[in-house]
Amino acid sequence: MAVHGDAPRRILKRGIPSRDRQGAGNHPIGATSHVHRSPDFRQSTKRAAQYGPKTEEGKAASCQNNLKYGLTGASFTVLDFEDQDEYDRVLCGLRFEHQPSTMTESILVEKMAQSYWLSKRALYLQDQCCTDEELSLEQQQKQLALFIRYQTTHDRAFHRSLNDLLKLRAERRRSEIGFESQQHKKAQELRRDSAEKRKQDLHKFNVLLAEAKLDHQLLQNLNLEATNERAFGVASNSQEAQKAA
Repeated sequence: MAVHGDAPRRILKRGIPSRDRQGAGNHPIGATSHVHRSPDFRQSTKRAAQYGPKTEEGKAASCQNNLKYGLTGASFTVLDFEDQDEYDRVLCGLRFEHQPSTMTESILVEKMAQSYWLSKRALYLQDQCCTDEELSLEQQQKQLALFIRYQTTHDRAFHRSLNDLLKLRAERRRSEIGFESQQHKKAQELRRDSAEKRKQDLHKFNVLLAEAKLDHQLLQNLNLEATNERAFGVASNSQEAQKAA
């Protein structure tokens, strides 16, 4: 992860939680502290609230004041000391590798890129806190434990998004295979029905052909009988004519 300037060390010093800077025994667990503030203090606080940022740019800058390490994942952003172009290359590389084809797949790939980036940020901050001489040993240990937890969390988030993406694609592939199998089954049924229909049509044709041959034979027989009858009639008439002569 590319970094710029000494911003990481400023973040380390600014980002130490207040509970780490305070002594462990200052306030017992469950104890309630009552602080009495003067009217002037309350009035000045009210005036400060009234003169807060009004523009969108000012509000955005004010929101960044609460950003310590940006490792919670609630609102992902590339910090000032990081390289936006490098993150864009990571995101583009994951998109090129997994080729998301739906909105859900695109979201999962983007989550993978963010989780990978936050894990690398946590690893980098581990190195920084271990070499920061302005932090006490106790502060370094607390910061190191915190960053290790963040790194583990985002490593798991990366693999969870990857598994969700692979599972989603496997389910879609099974659905596609089921659809293709159903279409193949329907095609086989159509072919079988078509073959059966051709067989039935051929049988009907053979029956009609046999009937036509039979009718033709009957017609020939009738014609032959008629010819014989005419010939017999002519012969009979000839004999009768001879007898009459």
